[in-house]
Amino acid sequence: MRFDQTAGGLGFSFQDIRGTGFTHRVYFNPANRHNGMLHVYLGGDGTPWIGGVVVASNPTPRNPVGLRLMAMDKQDSLYLGRPCYHGSARTPDCDSELWTSGRYSETVALSMASVLREIIETRGYQKLVFIGFSGGGTLAMILAERFSQTRQVVTLAGNLDIEAWVELHHYDALRGSLNPRALPPLDEEIQQYHLAGGRDTNIPPELIERAIAGQPQAQFLRFDGFIHGCCWETVWDEVLQCVQTGCDWHAEHRSAESAAGQ
Repeated sequence: MRFDQTAGGLGFSFQDIRGTGFTHRVYFNPANRHNGMLHVYLGGDGTPWIGGVVVASNPTPRNPVGLRLMAMDKQDSLYLGRPCYHGSARTPDCDSELWTSGRYSETVALSMASVLREIIETRGYQKLVFIGFSGGGTLAMILAERFSQTRQVVTLAGNLDIEAWVELHHYDALRGSLNPRALPPLDEEIQQYHLAGGRDTNIPPELIERAIAGQPQAQFLRFDGFIHGCCWETVWDEVLQCVQTGCDWHAEHRSAESAAGQ
């Protein structure tokens, strides 16, 4: 599979772990340090449909943005696969609803949370940072409140209001899926960074900004030249540094601009 080839080329190992009814492929970055903190990467929806009409037989992302970002991360990190992705779509447990209308369902969230809980208990992590691209951002918001260890959430081009997104594109409703905007706000102790591409026509920045309006400790970061799948790697080192220090992104950049102008 192309995804596994990309992961192998980046030096990642993987393990298949059973959740609540589904097997999940988890990719680990072996070069990172273990200091009690774990960065959890969640990828996009991939290809639920072909041409918007035919249900795909393999929804696994073809553009593995999350893997490339994780390759730049020096913190202990993993990429948590979804149910029925990474070659398991045709197993008896799977139904296409899990990567189409129910892609953000309670069923999906429960199984992913079960796998992650096993990993953090086995390996002794005390702190979590959820990092989600596109639909992975949706799941990051859904999963974050289920773990007392969550310290931060980072989304990139995140689909944070699925009802507004469906309406924008005139898609069929994602019946059975959880909508982050309709959920209670995350705990105010959880720091949030939400990145948006200024030229993203899939999930426009205005949609993201409105979706996080009621979230405490949420910073909105707009990158004017970026489209949906590009070019997050160019700023990722800087974003990770900000996550590590818990910085105020806008204050940091105002200070830098002020210093440059002197």
